[in-house]
Amino acid sequence: MARQGSGKRPGRPRAAARNSARGFASQRLPRKNDFSIGRRSFLAMASFAACSVVFTGKILFLQVIDDDRYLARAEATRERKYPVPAKRGTIYDRNGIVLATSTETRNVYADPRFVEDLTAVCAKLAQHLGGSVQEYEQLIRNPSSESFVYLKRQVDMAVVDTLKADLAELELTGVFYEQSYRRDYPNGQIAGQVVGVCDVDGNGITGLELQYNEQLKGKDGYYWGEVGYKGTPIPDGVIEETDAVDGADIMCTLDVKMQAAVEQALAEGCEKLDAKDGSAVLMDAATGEVYAICSLPYMDPNDLAHADKESPSIKAITQAYEPGSVFKTVSALTLLETGTMTPQSEIYCPETIDADEYTVKDSHDRPAATMTLREILNQSSNVGISLSVEKMGFRPLYNNILKFGLNEPTGIDYPGESKGYMAEFKNWSRIAGYNITFGQGISVTPLQLTRFYAMIANDGVATTPHLLLEYPKTQEMPEYETKTVVTDEEALANIKSMLRTVVTDGTGKVANIDGFDVCAKTSTAEIADPEKGGYKKEVYNLAYAGFIDNSTSKLVCFVGANNVYGMRQTGDIFKAIMTTAIDQYSITPE
Repeated sequence: MARQGSGKRPGRPRAAARNSARGFASQRLPRKNDFSIGRRSFLAMASFAACSVVFTGKILFLQVIDDDRYLARAEATRERKYPVPAKRGTIYDRNGIVLATSTETRNVYADPRFVEDLTAVCAKLAQHLGGSVQEYEQLIRNPSSESFVYLKRQVDMAVVDTLKADLAELELTGVFYEQSYRRDYPNGQIAGQVVGVCDVDGNGITGLELQYNEQLKGKDGYYWGEVGYKGTPIPDGVIEETDAVDGADIMCTLDVKMQAAVEQALAEGCEKLDAKDGSAVLMDAATGEVYAICSLPYMDPNDLAHADKESPSIKAITQAYEPGSVFKTVSALTLLETGTMTPQSEIYCPETIDADEYTVKDSHDRPAATMTLREILNQSSNVGISLSVEKMGFRPLYNNILKFGLNEPTGIDYPGESKGYMAEFKNWSRIAGYNITFGQGISVTPLQLTRFYAMIANDGVATTPHLLLEYPKTQEMPEYETKTVVTDEEALANIKSMLRTVVTDGTGKVANIDGFDVCAKTSTAEIADPEKGGYKKEVYNLAYAGFIDNSTSKLVCFVGANNVYGMRQTGDIFKAIMTTAIDQYSITPE
């Protein structure tokens, strides 16, 4: 039988029960600070894990997915492409004398990344290359690219050697060198306009250097090489190489000795005439080979800093002008060819003639007279030639100007040739016809006139003026067009006879050479005045054109002097040139 208690619940003492309750609460309900510490630990672990994933992924991307790009970037830091320039071909005169050649040099450049002592490096550059320290500092501080800037180009090898040694001794880094060539012209001014000049990159920009640039320049090569510490090339570190192909040599038609004589004669003659502008041409009528050609002012390709702006081109080729009375030979030959007149045919020549409100007169006063065609040419009568051609009709003259090639380029292998200007026949007025008969109102180049006189000297056969003779290495000789222009032998014989009497009895006596049959025509051409209209007063373009007939040579010569005051002549310059040619080429009468 159960025993009844006192009515109180059995169990542990109360103190023990409270302690037990506190213990349970301590496990289930942590304090606020304890919770924050745990959260931070969790976030740190999560962040670390995320970074590990990203880092591992990046490594995987670089090594597996994008390895080619980064491999190329790495190789770029230890490999460099070096140019190997082709050597430009040499230009020779007809006797093998060098007119233009290439000399090996070095381009000096810097890689700014490896220039450690800028001031010291620039001081040495200024010492050896010229210029100032500040200039080189500016170049290196502001390079054209991150790793490359030219300091000076085409530096002589001796200068480069001393610069290299000096920098190496002081352990100055960041300066490097690449192979290059400099174009040199041993004869300086002589034939400078013909030969032309190259730019700093070795490309022809004037003259034969430009005309035959593709043949002369060759093809550059290159090589990939390894670079070591501070960008220094590693010896025998060539990875890939393509050889350069040197340019072709050319031999031109010029005789530099004769060229020098022609330049001197022209310069001295124009100085006497107080003319700063003039031209001269000496050409073989039988072949078209140009032995000498020049125009004032001359150009020295080695000294372009002092070159006149008009000097780079040969104005005898590139500039047309109103030729004046040397053109009367064109009219006279046309009259002979058409049978309109013979040298002995007469025509009445008044002092002046009027046309279209203009008056035509001779350059010198004379009374009215009846003159033969020979006398008209001898005395260079504007009135006489105008009336003679009018009697024939102007159309045959127009046709012959075209037939003689006086309204088209000669085809010479020189850049910038002018073809001159002539109005279409339908636009010829009477005064225009008169003017053209004596070389006004039409423009031609001195070379076109030279070719015309060469055609007469060569018995009616026109050749193409040219400057390239051959390619010496292959002995290849270009072929040039020849064309029979005049077949009337009597007309040719008569025009030669008439040109001969211009020298013996007419206006060209000053150029007569004892023992030789000099045939020529003079000119005192008026100059158009673009400001006031009409023609300038007492200022003329002078010319003398001709050849030596009945001799062992068919050299033909043109000499002109421009903007000359007064009625004067260039016949003495012609004589000086032809006398030199007679001596140099042992020309004898036949």
